[in-house]
Amino acid sequence: MNPDSAVVTGGGGFIGSHLVDRLLEIGFHVVVIDDFSSGSLANLEAASRFGPQLEIVNQDITKEGLFQTMQRVAPRYVFHLAAQSDVRRSIAEPLYDAKVNILGSLNVIESSHRVGVERLVYAASGGTLYGEADNSLLPIKEGTKHRPLSNYGVSKKAVIDYLAAYSTLYPLEYVSLALANVYGPRQDPKGESGVVSIFAGSLEANQECVIFGDGNQTRDFVYVTDVVDAFVKATQEGAGGVFNISTSIETSVNQLYREMARIYGCSKEPRYLPGRVGELERSCLSNLKAIEFLDWTPKTALAQGLSDVMAWVRDKR
Repeated sequence: MNPDSAVVTGGGGFIGSHLVDRLLEIGFHVVVIDDFSSGSLANLEAASRFGPQLEIVNQDITKEGLFQTMQRVAPRYVFHLAAQSDVRRSIAEPLYDAKVNILGSLNVIESSHRVGVERLVYAASGGTLYGEADNSLLPIKEGTKHRPLSNYGVSKKAVIDYLAAYSTLYPLEYVSLALANVYGPRQDPKGESGVVSIFAGSLEANQECVIFGDGNQTRDFVYVTDVVDAFVKATQEGAGGVFNISTSIETSVNQLYREMARIYGCSKEPRYLPGRVGELERSCLSNLKAIEFLDWTPKTALAQGLSDVMAWVRDKR
């Protein structure tokens, strides 16, 4: 095992690339494993200044060659973020979703075990893990029963279960981070997820923003650098745990739009379209367990985070 080496699967993605930046800054040799089917080399542009401290491997986590790469690198930590993350695609193409998110993740876990990785930190999905929980339970705690309502959510839950099983069979420690609605720079404003980046892209392009449903649906928006803090904390704390990484604050889509329009100086009203089938009405996660056991707390207020996203979209444009 190389004590200064870390692997980040999906390191070319939105969250993964921010994590790569942080790991490089604190002195790790970082190996990005990504097939760039959704991630981008452009996201790693800032990281490239670290030269040989960064290695990028264009590789599919479902393929056999993953073990050989992991064996060569012999990382101390593995941060597993690579995933098929489109809920609607998981419903339309369940076999593909399972191939990437279950079999691909199992390949990462098995390879980590075989090469002696000390700890694997997994990006789970707090937004799908608990399903449509009773509103009286909000903000949802980790002890709430896992009832995912999409194939994507089922696949993420399955990986948590595999990690728990592996930790009893082998000396492989793990931490699962159930992420709330992560937002920040580098999130694709043309993608299917990430309402913050979608609104920012539309506002910057002077286009009408679209809200599906009545806009009263709520989400728990947590800033990407705060999420990265949690990943780093999870290398030292919380072994064997599932932790919500969230703000414990509900924000409606209507509130979100009003705040972003205010920051941008836009007086346009959004256009409302029928709600999407299967969309949660309310989602908010308790972060008390992460505060206690990971010594983690979110630091970025929503207004500041939104301003940073809109500045990034403006600069990119």
